[in-house]
Amino acid sequence: MFGGGSIQLARVFGIRIGVDPSWFLILFVIIWSLSGYYGDIFPGEEGKSYALAAASGLLFFLCILLHELGHAVVAKRNGIGIIGIDLWALGGVAKMEKDTDSPGLEFRVAAAGPLVTLAIAAAGFGAGMLVAGVGHTLEAGSFDLQGGDSGGSEEVLAVLGYLTFINAVLLVFNLIPAFPLDGGRIARSIAWKLTGDRTRATRIAARLGRGFSFVMVGAGIFLVFQDQVFSGIWLAVVGVFLGQAARSAELQSKFTSRIEGVRVSDVMDAQPVALPAELPLDRALDEFFLRYRYPWFPVVDACGRLTGLVVREAVEGVPDAARAGRTVASVMAADPDSGSSGLRVGVEEPLEDVLGLDGLTRLGAIMAVDPDGRLRGIVTMDQVRRALAPEPALEG
Repeated sequence: MFGGGSIQLARVFGIRIGVDPSWFLILFVIIWSLSGYYGDIFPGEEGKSYALAAASGLLFFLCILLHELGHAVVAKRNGIGIIGIDLWALGGVAKMEKDTDSPGLEFRVAAAGPLVTLAIAAAGFGAGMLVAGVGHTLEAGSFDLQGGDSGGSEEVLAVLGYLTFINAVLLVFNLIPAFPLDGGRIARSIAWKLTGDRTRATRIAARLGRGFSFVMVGAGIFLVFQDQVFSGIWLAVVGVFLGQAARSAELQSKFTSRIEGVRVSDVMDAQPVALPAELPLDRALDEFFLRYRYPWFPVVDACGRLTGLVVREAVEGVPDAARAGRTVASVMAADPDSGSSGLRVGVEEPLEDVLGLDGLTRLGAIMAVDPDGRLRGIVTMDQVRRALAPEPALEG
């Protein structure tokens, strides 16, 4: 759902940071809404109001990014690769290469984001109190400056007040025990620990998510009839999305339960066709691409270790006269040893881990390697589909 059409902004700790096109629209809406909020605080100063609104909108998404980085860093430290983080219309998402494999790890990854948000809210409140002075309070998103010298800039206090308030709201919202929110994932980890069954725990958490989605949609409709149209529509849209995501998670749990205990080695093609890295390009074209008609091949070194991937277009892009003097290694796309590229998976990894790899959808296959990085097989999309397909019912 995310990542394929996003625009990369940067890399943080080796993690790709991108934005979905919908992010630009919601950023505009937030800035427009906040300009009115700051206009009430600083009446008659439209330029200042728009500048503060723009700064607050960007800082708001920076807080969301830090929240998602909390999830990502904890996941990476526990051996789970991160494909990337995308910001989009309804917040952010950190996409992991595979699901967690224990209740404890699920709890730690899920709790990391809210802990970051809590730290941001606490830091904003503390900074605001230091600037405003002891005795001032945070009211409806802004520090109350009545009754004395603020001791600092009112503009800074206004932004700190907004960030403190909005992060407190995000913290409460994310801790709602509704999958796939962080609170729902924490609930799943607890159910998983109590039942010993991840699939059953996922179904429990997903049903909680669907229940809360109905409540949110109903609350959104109520707000619309109370003339709070923007807030009502926003809440209803979030509720619909939450319900759809929970339903998808429940369906996915049914699929993955069919392949519990199945390893990559159980379904892979154990005789993959690979190109030696030092093979001349003219032979690669004649002996492999024209013979097998495949759009790409894995590339291995002299010891059989996976080093990259070569596509036919890259070979044909080299002039005919130069192909004999160039090797496959000179035009291949290198694959790093880490699994973050989404092109490789260990032969003894659960087949379920393959489902979250970017290469499966992008290439239609994943390379299976042993602990030394040697290519041992290929898992295709068709093989995964067959493994996920329900067994035919017996007649008679």
